[in-house]
This record gives sequence, C-alpha cells and structure tokens, in this order.
Amino acid sequence: MKKVFIIAEIAQAHEGSLGIAHSYIDALAKAGVDAVKFQTHIAEAESSVFESFRVNFSYEDATRMEYWKRMEFTPEQWKGLKEHCDQVGVEFMSSPFSCAAVELLEEIGVLRYKIGSGELNNYLMLQKIAATGKPIILSSGMSDYEELEQTINFLSPYGNELSLLQCTTAYPTVASQWGLNEIQKLKNKFQIPIGFSDHSAGIVAPLAAVAMGASILEFHVVFNKEMFGPDAKASLTIEETKELVNGVRSIEESIHSDYSKQDVRTFNDLKIMFGKSLSVNKDLKKGSVLSITDLESKKPGNKGISAKEFRNVIGKELLVDLKQWDFLIPENIA
Repeated sequence: MKKVFIIAEIAQAHEGSLGIAHSYIDALAKAGVDAVKFQTHIAEAESSVFESFRVNFSYEDATRMEYWKRMEFTPEQWKGLKEHCDQVGVEFMSSPFSCAAVELLEEIGVLRYKIGSGELNNYLMLQKIAATGKPIILSSGMSDYEELEQTINFLSPYGNELSLLQCTTAYPTVASQWGLNEIQKLKNKFQIPIGFSDHSAGIVAPLAAVAMGASILEFHVVFNKEMFGPDAKASLTIEETKELVNGVRSIEESIHSDYSKQDVRTFNDLKIMFGKSLSVNKDLKKGSVLSITDLESKKPGNKGISAKEFRNVIGKELLVDLKQWDFLIPENIA
C-alpha cells in the first residue's frame, strides 16, 4: 500500500438497524476513509447459549447469542451495503466469525479479510479464508509473539498477502496500553506490513502510530460516544474521524516529501531579516579598545560584522567615534 489504508469500523454501532448502517457509510465516505468495516455475525454458526457477554451492556438481549441474532442482516441486505460502499467510493469490509460468514462474504465479493484477534486460533475458518487467495489482515490483540508466529506460519503456505495490526484488547485503551513501541518490533520480527488497531477513543494514538511507520489504521466509529453498545466509549466520532484522516494525510505528505536540510537557500532573505549584526551599546571614542560589554547584536544581519564573529572584534581598537547603537563595520576597527 502506497498510502496508509484507513479502515473505519462500524462493527455493531448500527444496533441491528439497516438504515443506520447505511447512514454510517455515507458519513464515513465524506470523512475520507478508505474502507468501512462491519462484522458479519451468523449467530447459529458462531455462538451458543453458553457464550457470555464481554461487557454486560444490553438492556434487551438476555444472552450474547440473542445479541448476535439482533445484529444479523440478510444476504440481500449485506449485498446492499456492499453496493452502497461501491457507489460512494469506499471499500466494503467485514470481519467474519464463522465459516458460514466467510461463505456469505465471498458471495458478496469482499476484496480482503480482517481477522479479529479472538479468531487467530480459529484455523478452521482461517483455512477457508486463506483458500480464497485474498489479502488477510490479522489483529494481534490477545496474542503473544508465539501465537502470532504460529498463525502466520499456518497461513504462509497459502501465499496470501498478510499484514498484522498492533492492537490491545481494552476498551478504551490508556496511553500505557497503546503499544506503539511494538510497531517496529513486529516489523522486524515478521517482515510484513504492520498497522495499528486503535481503541483509545482519540486521534493521538493513531496519528503517532502512522508517524512510527504503521501502514494500516483501524478504529471504531460511532455517531455519538453516549450511544448504546459495547464499543461506543472506545470509538471516534465522525468529526474526529475527519480530523484523523486529514492528520494522517498530512503526516504522509511530510514523510514522503523531499524536504532536506542540505539546501536552505530559500531562507536566505529570512536569514538576513532575522539575522543579527554587531553594534555598540554605548557612545565610544576613537581609540577605545572594544570589550564584550561594549557590544550588542541588532537586526538585520547584513549591516557589517555578523554577531557570530564577536570574538574577532574583542580587543580591537576603534578607528572612529561611534554613537550608541551604531553598527560596527570592518572599517571601524584596526
């Protein structure tokens, strides 16, 4: 990827409403993201009545499985969401959580797969995804280096384009949990593109991640952080998303520019304007021997002797009378 790939994750922020899901697509396309990501949950295929809530947030779902059912869309509704993304110029993405979800996403025509950190040991599903030949983005959230290496080794023989996101599974994360220091470590260890999956609810961490070399950004988005749902307080608003996108593109422009400290000729006029020339800070008679206490530096920088040459005039004798604040020029001293 030649530029940072920015993924705005809606996940379940639509609360099972197809209309709200479509509203997010429009808002995020205007915000300038590259991809809008959902999560494809097929409750019967991925869950059971034994699954507990990560955060017991729901007032209307007795079990986690009931919640997943409420988050489901029909295949035709998913196709409509994909078509909407195509129409507004963003890539449709969705993380699958079952083999059945992979089959559905293949029917829809996704271009790549993002794997949530809880699925890194789901080799059954990973094998099905790898067999598509499509790029795979892995999240490192709950995995240590050994587990990441095992999963990457499992996928590598299939030949898919792999990338990995530094991620901390906490909602929201605080600065000590961001793990920005891991970005370069992961690059060095796995020699694949490394990105950053953010749960900080702010733009500082993802901007810093880009400056530190992340080539993919992923973050949750919500219309309002007071909204119902498990991820709302760890999300960005639409306005924050716009600010983040603008910041990322500015960082990219800076990093990839050919600006160099080797050539500062464009500053020549400014250097004269802000430069300093030597002057005397009191009236001095011809024959006076200059000391450091007689000197001042004044703008501009082209009125005689540069202030950086002050040592060369100390101990020299004046050949003329000078008034306070007169510039000191080479002809004034012996």
